[in-house]
Amino acid sequence: MSSKINWLINHTSPGSLVLQQWLTENGIRYSLAQKYTQSGWLKRLSPGVYYRPEPSSGKIKPEWPDAIQALTQQLQLPVHLAGLSSLTHQGLSHYLQLNSEQVWVGTRSKQALPKWFREFSERPWLYSGNHKLGELNDKDFTTVTVKRKELRASCPELAAYEVVDAIGKNIRFEHAAELFQGLVNLSPRKVQSLLNRSSAVKTNRIFLFLSHYCDHQWFGRLDESQIQLGSGKRQVVINGRYDERYQITVPQSLP
Repeated sequence: MSSKINWLINHTSPGSLVLQQWLTENGIRYSLAQKYTQSGWLKRLSPGVYYRPEPSSGKIKPEWPDAIQALTQQLQLPVHLAGLSSLTHQGLSHYLQLNSEQVWVGTRSKQALPKWFREFSERPWLYSGNHKLGELNDKDFTTVTVKRKELRASCPELAAYEVVDAIGKNIRFEHAAELFQGLVNLSPRKVQSLLNRSSAVKTNRIFLFLSHYCDHQWFGRLDESQIQLGSGKRQVVINGRYDERYQITVPQSLP
């Protein structure tokens, strides 16, 4: 067995995605990858994208955690498991992620992601951009294991911010409020840091409203004077009630 086959076996697992760009960087050119495909060491999914089959059955195919891991480990792209998906896989969501549900992916620009990823057929992605949030750092992330794959994920505080930022677009206000009820152990220091970096006035106001509404102990340690809250009223939901403290409309169902 050649040293390059040994390298492939030692650096990949059955079912994992294998990208030609990464193979080339590690000495396995396109022509050699084609030979590996012909001999069954790799199976082709799309141009430049392969996966390692299960030797005994050949039935194992990549799943969504493999796609995210390929971006981060093989292409070194700054993407992460975000929002509701991150909370779910940290045991902080009351809602199970069903197979038909979208996976939240944090990225600065979805257009910068490879076409094969954007069109990954297993399930649709839900992109979280955080465009109005300042530079993220290592403290904003954690590691979760999903289907035996280690993935970079939003820390609970960043995931909560991403959920709030998606209200009215990808999640209902009421759903976010239920999620916040369970976020009793957020770090006030991390929340303060995130909100200080955020220029999204509406998101900041909703985050503070939900924190106050749920009466979490960590909320009392936040300094709102450091957070951009802008001026004037903001409509968040139609036909909602007006909250004077944060000058936003919220669902009538929230007392």
